Amino acid sequence: MFLIILDYQDRRPIYEQVTEKFRTLIYQGVLSPGERLPSVRQMAMELSINPNTIQRAYMTMEQEGLIYPVKGKGNFVADISSIRQKSKEDFYREFRQIISKGMKLGIEKNELLDLVQKEFEEGNR
Repeated sequence: MFLIILDYQDRRPIYEQVTEKFRTLIYQGVLSPGERLPSVRQMAMELSINPNTIQRAYMTMEQEGLIYPVKGKGNFVADISSIRQKSKEDFYREFRQIISKGMKLGIEKNELLDLVQKEFEEGNR
């Protein structure tokens, strides 16, 4: 089993937090394609939240193509290689726009590189 920690100080709805945590686990490869997710009831008990909240998170992930249901067996992680590639392309496009905006504001190349390096270091803590 994997650990999902909810932040009750977060303003986002709980189902969005659950969806984001699962999305991260899937994108990072912690959950492999074809791997069965915990049942709605099991996940709700583990997180001490309403099963409808988990059901909504699972439904959101299904709509995003991250998981798929198998009647009578549960929900499973989808092969998301094409979704991952599309997400990367979207990120690269947004990143290029941000870099372009920074350049227009007069931010120097070394300043941008230092910022990226700093964010990576903080993200790996």
